[in-house]
Amino acid sequence: MPVTAQFARAYRITFNALTARSPLITRVPLPATSVRRLYSTDRLAENMTDSNLSIDRAALDSLVLKRFFYAQSFSIYNGVAGLYDFGPTGAALQQNLISLWRQHFVIEEDMLEVDCSIMTPAEVLKTSGHVEKFADWMCKDTKDGSVMRADHLVEAVLEARLEGDILARKMAGVSISSEAGPSAAAKPDAKKNKKKGGPIAATKLENSVIEEFKFILAQIDNYDGQGLADLITKYDIRNPDTGNPVTAPAMFNLMFESSIGPSGNLKGYLRPETAQGQFVNFSRLLEFNNQKMPFASAMVGRSFRNEIAPRQGLLRVREFTMAEVEHYVDPENKDHPRFSEVAHIELPLLPSQVQLEGKSTPIMMRIGDAVASGTVDNQTLGYFLARIYLYLMAVGIKHELLRFRQHLPNEMAHYATDCWDAEIKTSHGWIECVGCADRSAYDLTKHATYTKEKLCVRESYPEPLVTVKLVCETNSKVFGPKLKRAAKPVEEYLKLLPETDLTAIQSKLSKDGKATVVLSGTAADGEYEITPDMVTIETRTITEHVREYTPNVIEPSFGIGRILYSLLEHSFNVRAGDEQRSFFSFKPAVAPFKCLVLPLSGHASFAKPLQDVARRLRAGGVPARVDDAASASIGRRYARNDELGTPFAITVDFQTADDGTVTLRERDTTKQIRASTDEIVELVKCLVHGSTTWDNVLSKHPLVNTSSSDNMD
Repeated sequence: MPVTAQFARAYRITFNALTARSPLITRVPLPATSVRRLYSTDRLAENMTDSNLSIDRAALDSLVLKRFFYAQSFSIYNGVAGLYDFGPTGAALQQNLISLWRQHFVIEEDMLEVDCSIMTPAEVLKTSGHVEKFADWMCKDTKDGSVMRADHLVEAVLEARLEGDILARKMAGVSISSEAGPSAAAKPDAKKNKKKGGPIAATKLENSVIEEFKFILAQIDNYDGQGLADLITKYDIRNPDTGNPVTAPAMFNLMFESSIGPSGNLKGYLRPETAQGQFVNFSRLLEFNNQKMPFASAMVGRSFRNEIAPRQGLLRVREFTMAEVEHYVDPENKDHPRFSEVAHIELPLLPSQVQLEGKSTPIMMRIGDAVASGTVDNQTLGYFLARIYLYLMAVGIKHELLRFRQHLPNEMAHYATDCWDAEIKTSHGWIECVGCADRSAYDLTKHATYTKEKLCVRESYPEPLVTVKLVCETNSKVFGPKLKRAAKPVEEYLKLLPETDLTAIQSKLSKDGKATVVLSGTAADGEYEITPDMVTIETRTITEHVREYTPNVIEPSFGIGRILYSLLEHSFNVRAGDEQRSFFSFKPAVAPFKCLVLPLSGHASFAKPLQDVARRLRAGGVPARVDDAASASIGRRYARNDELGTPFAITVDFQTADDGTVTLRERDTTKQIRASTDEIVELVKCLVHGSTTWDNVLSKHPLVNTSSSDNMD
């Protein structure tokens, strides 16, 4: 079976289960986001718990490195922060996430996939606004010069202080003043803050201060540079590692600058996203789609951001894989033809208004109701939020550890009219893994204006459209000579003015004999005087046969590395009664290796059936890994392949030579069945392709006694 068909089948079972009106989609208790939510009196928040995230991160990191999921790049040269290499296991896991993404979006939604250049001329990113606005606020330690991202610094320090308050309140019979100085950090009760907020001192805070901190943390992404500077000053926020003061926040552009060609005259950047390559090819894509709207383009590729302080492994890096969709839609009709298929799905939504009130408890809401109430701007945006949810469920993200947070006004990207982040809970807190924005017509309009190329849609009206409009026409014999080089920009400005502004200019010309036009954002910025002999403004009847418009764009943007890391945490388990035996419970659709094939021992008679089973699995589209190291016990070989997340194992033993049967072991339960080689191979194919489940297999096949097979001795 082709790989795409394999993923389609595995995905379909999950998709059908999630979209059905079933108990799978219910109001479930969500975990606490961080300390900022531990003080909430909301009934839902009281039920929240971090118990399902109580993982040993050190053990996880050790296993990830041991089994070479990924490692820091150039580590033998002491490494480079924010750059990572994926090993055989991590590369396969990442590719499976991408394959499932392609199935879920590109194939299911009939999207047009492209692959565009990484190196981008500076003019493109100037036009899109990235050169000016693609930046974070940075501050420095005033003594050692170390650099921190300002919002992360404020967040980490305030959360550490709130954790100190919780610690103090739990210490029965101990009274700790909120005025405790720096010495409190050195007390025996202090513990290291994993979020880099400094040592946690058991220091009780006033209730009013707690409320202030809660309010700030709930809308930390809404602060600009001056707002962050005010917080740093007011709360005496310092570098947690040194205790030194920090500078006022300054803007830092996140793009890697380069040059194109040997002369160095053509400036360029490594792309910070994959979107711009899709936008500049809009006309070709529209033509390929036979001029039909709406439609979507899609792309998977590398992007680059020169992060201020890379941290937390794959969660904040300088080079990463993105998967982005650009869905082009009529600005006057943002309904989606398949919205009814997902309207009943409930999502945990955290609207901006809730955050601005200082709260951070998500609201469980059907996406249909969210769109109808205006919480989510339109059907197409809502449709993709639901599809994002279904994809994350299909790859194995835990639904109780997922929420959708709306961007706050100051946080909103310069191009967006509405934007939601799919945030996944990890041991590092809530992490943005997918952004879904309505980019309006910003990008296409900007590129069309700069290049003078039309990036628009032309649709014929069924019947001619007759309208009465106030229009402005210029007298070229007077207009050009008077305004000279500014004539064309002023003329374009006047033609694009709404009727209310044209009416005001018409009135000024009639009353005063002149009017003033102010240009900004052009090559001829300034004030220009218009007189009646230069223009004619009058009402005219216009008959239109063709409608011309610039599409709006709905963009789901996926950080594959962040999803991968979140999946590692959500899938990490330890065997009951044996803390030394950890494993990843990956779903078969995303597991790096689907089936382990191994002999009971190194006996020569096992070699032929071993290779035969592996060959047949691989020919059927099932990646199989052979582990024939005779020096290790079968239990140890099971264990080390469980660490890779391999869901199934076929064992060839002495009975195989007698009757042609083999055993099949499932990773999570460690239960085994026995059947003929032909039947087991077909069962594994069905399990991997998603056409059956392990429970179904157990209902038809008796278990075999394997009490000692998982023994590592």
